[in-house]
Amino acid sequence: MKIHPTGEATGFLPARDNKGKPITVIGTEAIREGFGSECLSQALNARSAPGVSEVVLNPDAHVGYGAPIGCVMASPTHIYPGPVGVDIKCSMSLIQMNVPQEAIADKSTRRALINAICERTPTGAGKGQRSAKKSRRIETETGKLAVTQGASKEVCEAMGIPPEWAERCEDSFHVGHDRSQAALEDRLDRMLSGGYAQRFGGKVQQFGSYGGGNHFGEAEAVSISDTAEARAAAETFGLLDGHVAFLSHCGSRGFGHDLASSQFRTLQKKFDLWGTPFPANDKHLCYAPLGTPEANAYIDDMSLGANFATVNHLLINALVLEAFQEVLPGTTGQLVYFISHNIARQEKVNDQFQWVHRKGATRAFPAGHYSLKDTPFSETGHPILLPGNPRDGSVVMAALPGAEKSCYSVNHGAGRSLGRGQAFRSLDQKKVDSELDEHDILSNCRAYPRDEAPDAYKDFSEVLKSVEKAELAHTVAKLDARFVIKDASKADD
Repeated sequence: MKIHPTGEATGFLPARDNKGKPITVIGTEAIREGFGSECLSQALNARSAPGVSEVVLNPDAHVGYGAPIGCVMASPTHIYPGPVGVDIKCSMSLIQMNVPQEAIADKSTRRALINAICERTPTGAGKGQRSAKKSRRIETETGKLAVTQGASKEVCEAMGIPPEWAERCEDSFHVGHDRSQAALEDRLDRMLSGGYAQRFGGKVQQFGSYGGGNHFGEAEAVSISDTAEARAAAETFGLLDGHVAFLSHCGSRGFGHDLASSQFRTLQKKFDLWGTPFPANDKHLCYAPLGTPEANAYIDDMSLGANFATVNHLLINALVLEAFQEVLPGTTGQLVYFISHNIARQEKVNDQFQWVHRKGATRAFPAGHYSLKDTPFSETGHPILLPGNPRDGSVVMAALPGAEKSCYSVNHGAGRSLGRGQAFRSLDQKKVDSELDEHDILSNCRAYPRDEAPDAYKDFSEVLKSVEKAELAHTVAKLDARFVIKDASKADD
């Protein structure tokens, strides 16, 4: 393994299980000690899979489907559904308000904001627009445009989303395997004519909703770091020190889950039909060689799900802004950025275009990267949104040139240290709730879900230390939670 940071050069340590192919590990000693054997085995298995040229294990890594959550896989020849996952383009977004943090110091104001947001953006597995009386109702035809066009001007105007917000998206739209929108339209038409029409209508009703599990909305107090580099980046990003911002985490909801699950079933049946062995005997490491009908179908489905996720985030932010305006008239809001962590894209790695799969990992392009040319972020790097937990806060970062060693990626957050069942069994509900009370953090939950408690996640300070010590990114601003929108029902992530 090639390990960063270590304090000394260790070179490559060949691993018996992956035929000596190296992986890159980002993490302090404390973080590395926390990687379980199953997580490490998944990383080694992923590295030995056909066509895989790079695997990066980030400090938030923990066990996932096929490959760890918190890893990066690159391949010039194959596409892998597992290292994208079932929540296609699960993402983070941040909207900066013109509201001073003192304006929401009063608990009654925060409670009014929580209620106004929940009236517009439902939480919970299967929940949608009919679950929130002030949600924005989306017609099926508009839904078809959204999943094939992404955040186009037509889609944004139809949903009441400021069209200029699309310019602050990592990718405001995705195209099909042949780089055309027509491929997505054809794929969707075949899905609908093949019996998915009734289900699609229901999934369209989930635009503007969070879902359950680790998805959330969170009001933040912004504190910009006191360095010239951070202040310059914050100005470019549109961050306002001492003001309220709103951070959201969600993905493609039931639509993306349907697409991903169907692809897993289809590819696994093909492997059985062909008699092809699964890498490391793990069905979740099924794959398709690029250029085959199977790869084309997966890329099209992934793109449809990704477009859903993009529009879902933008609609949530529009609804959150509407809620703030109801409680605090005169509120304005600007999207800082929208960035994903469950997606595969073609990017240049080691002077070669490859499909970079990020599973619970987020893109980190520094200043001067070719992809940022002619964008507002060419001289700062784009915003990186890293959630920690409500108690310890979250951060906005910007990449450094050292991110090249991690395929221009960083972790997508803190990463779980306790499984959901383990968290329910070992954490005390009264302590979880009282800790948030002590930090003056409100939520919409009668009892904050124990499997989402801060102590169910890794030490966020150690995770950030890993990123900074490896010189992948620097902190631009700290985000301190003032209230949380969360679902307490069964996880759907």
